[in-house]
Amino acid sequence: MSLKPVVSRQRLKFFAAAVALGCVAPAMAALKIGSKAPDFTTQATLAGKPFQFALADALKKGPVVLYFYPAAFTKGCTVEAHLFAEATEEFNALGATVIGVSKDDIDTLNKFSVSECRNKFAVAADPDLKISKSYDAKIPLVGYSDRTSFVILPDSTVSYAYSALSPDKHVANTLAAVKEWKAKQPQ
Repeated sequence: MSLKPVVSRQRLKFFAAAVALGCVAPAMAALKIGSKAPDFTTQATLAGKPFQFALADALKKGPVVLYFYPAAFTKGCTVEAHLFAEATEEFNALGATVIGVSKDDIDTLNKFSVSECRNKFAVAADPDLKISKSYDAKIPLVGYSDRTSFVILPDSTVSYAYSALSPDKHVANTLAAVKEWKAKQPQ
């Protein structure tokens, strides 16, 4: 008889649901500060209007605040979307673009972008978690992104990375990182 614990399908489903609801702590962001941000293009939506988002194009305008979240319309992800929506004008005034990424399909994100993102910033679809994996923002063994935020500078360098279960500090921390970058720019 083996003494190894057996993980049941029911337990895995429970864990996946707990992650989606923001009840399980995410892993720490493995993509390090100073790393080159992986480029990507994906389907996104702003104010319920789908478009093709390309990181390289957004970086031509200034820094990008890229945040990963487990699932649209869950408690923590809704709070985080509201907080980013409230701060979008301040990010834009600093020349930064905000984009959220989750595994949700574009139809779900069309609704989320209107109601929870309040038509202020784009959210992008990552149904196969390819983008999340490239940023080491996927929870191991679970089909969801963890709650991780990055600030990517126009030269594609990651200047800030933050992972935390609570959505409370993601906006303040990324905003501070963008302000620090802006303060160093020639006038």
